[in-house]
Amino acid sequence: MTRTLSIQEAARLTGLSEHTLRYYERIGLLSPVARAKNGHRRYQQHDLERMQFLTCLRNTGMPIKDIQAFIALEQRGDATSRDRCRLLAQHKQQVLEQINTLQENLRAIDNKIAYYQKQEAV
Repeated sequence: MTRTLSIQEAARLTGLSEHTLRYYERIGLLSPVARAKNGHRRYQQHDLERMQFLTCLRNTGMPIKDIQAFIALEQRGDATSRDRCRLLAQHKQQVLEQINTLQENLRAIDNKIAYYQKQEAV
């Protein structure tokens, strides 16, 4: 993407609301966004890529404070890559545990469906 995007276009492409984009910038999850001469935000490709990763982390349940910690480490440079990896690995483990719990719950639902289907067949 060589052209920049307005906040409306960025919101549409990412599925995030304009309010969320402003909030993410305000709390430091997004770097200050470039501005046009009229003061309107102009998003670039790297902003969209960051938004996609933030969305991934939020969709998998990472708390904002943990995302802020990750971003703070990232801003400190390559020396923090081990810490960032550790933070993401911990989050991955939590996601795997959530998946396991969901699979167990799904099995319970399947068992209940099978029970009711048997009842209907009688």
